[in-house]
Amino acid sequence: MSAGNTLADEDTFKILIATDIHLGYLEKDAIRGNDTLVTFDEILRCAQENEVDFILLGGDLFHDNKPSRKTLHTCMELLRKYCMGDNPIQFEILSDQSVNFGFSKFPWVNYQDGNLNVSIPVFSVHGNHDDPTGADSLCALDLLSCAGLVNHFGRSMSVEKIDISPVLMQKGNTKLALYGLGAIPDERLYRMFVNKQVTMLRPKEEEDSWFNIFVIHQNRSKHGATNYIPEQFLDDFLDLVIWGHEHECKISPTRNEQQLFYVSQPGSSVVTSLSPGEAVKKHVGLLRIKGKKMNMRKIPLKTIRQFFIEDVVLADHSDIFNPDHPKVMQKIEAFCLEKVEGMLDVAERERLGNPRQPEKPLIRMRVDYSGGFEPFSTLRFSQKFVERVANPKDVIHFFRHREQKDKKDDAQINFEKVASRSSEGMTLRVEDLVKQYFETAEKSVRLSLLTERGMGEAVQEFVDKEEKDAIDELVKFQLEKTQRFLKERQIDVTEDKIDEEVRHFRETRKKNIAEEDEEVKEAMCRARAHRTEGKEVSSLISDDDMDISEEKAADSDESSVSVTNRGRGKCRGRGSSRGQSSSTGRGGSRRGSRSSGKETSRTYKAPVVTPVKNMLIMDAFKAASQRPARTWHHSPSEEVIISDDSDLEATSLSSSSKQNQGNPSRSESSSKRSSQSQSKGIQFCDDGEDEDDFDPFKSSTTFRRNRR
Repeated sequence: MSAGNTLADEDTFKILIATDIHLGYLEKDAIRGNDTLVTFDEILRCAQENEVDFILLGGDLFHDNKPSRKTLHTCMELLRKYCMGDNPIQFEILSDQSVNFGFSKFPWVNYQDGNLNVSIPVFSVHGNHDDPTGADSLCALDLLSCAGLVNHFGRSMSVEKIDISPVLMQKGNTKLALYGLGAIPDERLYRMFVNKQVTMLRPKEEEDSWFNIFVIHQNRSKHGATNYIPEQFLDDFLDLVIWGHEHECKISPTRNEQQLFYVSQPGSSVVTSLSPGEAVKKHVGLLRIKGKKMNMRKIPLKTIRQFFIEDVVLADHSDIFNPDHPKVMQKIEAFCLEKVEGMLDVAERERLGNPRQPEKPLIRMRVDYSGGFEPFSTLRFSQKFVERVANPKDVIHFFRHREQKDKKDDAQINFEKVASRSSEGMTLRVEDLVKQYFETAEKSVRLSLLTERGMGEAVQEFVDKEEKDAIDELVKFQLEKTQRFLKERQIDVTEDKIDEEVRHFRETRKKNIAEEDEEVKEAMCRARAHRTEGKEVSSLISDDDMDISEEKAADSDESSVSVTNRGRGKCRGRGSSRGQSSSTGRGGSRRGSRSSGKETSRTYKAPVVTPVKNMLIMDAFKAASQRPARTWHHSPSEEVIISDDSDLEATSLSSSSKQNQGNPSRSESSSKRSSQSQSKGIQFCDDGEDEDDFDPFKSSTTFRRNRR
């Protein structure tokens, strides 16, 4: 930069842009296990060397929702190494940080914490791999945020309406509004955009003086009717969109001519699938913003493992291969061997002069053997490259284009359409598979009470987020709601009439998508609460059992003495004599007050959680008076009266001990049951200039877009 532009640096934001780092990917692989950590080290070193103001991450910092201790420890180690220091922060936060980081216990940016010394702040949204889960809705980024290493923003707590509040920053005369939205299921977010339930809040003062950046982590390419987010859904006042989740590197900003903003897709920093999109060279971006001008410089990553992929269609080489030739398989294998050797040679030449790049490359050859050809042994072929490639088990992949079936076969279930869409890169979610199964199943096994969407969401929670009670709670919730509906209708108690009303109620719920989403949310909250309650109860019971074991040991010693001296037996019910001290029952505790000459009862009872059975549909129509009332009868022999008077106690216990030995007391079961019942005016340089070299600070040539 020239001297004039150097003086203007106090007005220029310098931001390092990266997305989809996927720390911990294949961490148990002997060859590729450290690839993500090495590249993350390079990214942070690049930020430090370029003296950026902050680092902006677009989601999927971790590959797993629950990263291993090694991955989490190395990540924290690198962040502390490169992002902590004495360098002063040159920009300030103007927005209400309690809104931007309100879900955190420390609702302010980390460099303003008096206990921390941050030199490079890191701002990040969560992705679909490391999204919040569990009863407390926490993710790995929340651990880093609590440690003061990362500023986690763009989190939405509502499934009904999303208000995106920007992090407002200012450096010199440049004002920056940073919007963010963490990963949300694409179909749900698509529907919310359509229903106008997503709002991006803007500063009240000088709206047009802010440079607006939006960080999003969703499908950009169309994988289904609603399984993506069109760029046209985003507000047109935005200046730049940083798009995460897509792994193909398209980091050079491209202009959306309809919305008049620019989109940058940095892509992933590690190869997570052997597909053509991953073979594009990986980069991070150095974004410079001054006023309403911007410049994105691509920085190639030098520690990325090389990846080469090539497709071969055997039918296109009819002059070489004849399916009827007896040695055609040997010819195909020799042809593929030559292709792989050629890719290895290219990799060796490109690696010269870059010692930081891993030695073994990733090689992938996809062979289409349609047209009567047969594949050879991929295992034997891969053995030849064990010491030369990083993926010896899947160097070569044979596939065959499926032939089009008759429309008669497609009328039942269009598996060919699903297969062709999946070959294009579509990944079906669990909830989609559940919905497809019930919609195409026979009438006898279709759902008649529950909805396919609700069941799919519950299965998704069970599989992806390990909510073990998700399905059970959803079934209970929808069953209870149906029972309430039938009670309100007051219909005749006939099976046919009930079935008809249930079908009608189910169809009504299916049409009301917003209400159904609320049902699923409520059921998931109940599942999380049930799990949390189970943990608390188990901890209480375990503590109480420890007290019981100690008391039983003391009781056994004292009771042996009492039998010898006083002739008193030990009661086998729920109480035992203790002389002048109040006795405790099994499951009781001495944490309450001591007795003082008065008759006392148990001071604590550990709650016991038992599954509650749901009523049948027919039971919902029974009148309350017709249901048998629960009564508990106690015989006199089952009652244990505990008193501090030793003579009375001896008489009481001796008279009932023999009966209690053969008939355990029901007093505890009664208390268990009772406890259960309580329980746009942006300026850019001329498009003709090269994007990599274009510098907005060297030219004042601009074009303006007209606001609608």
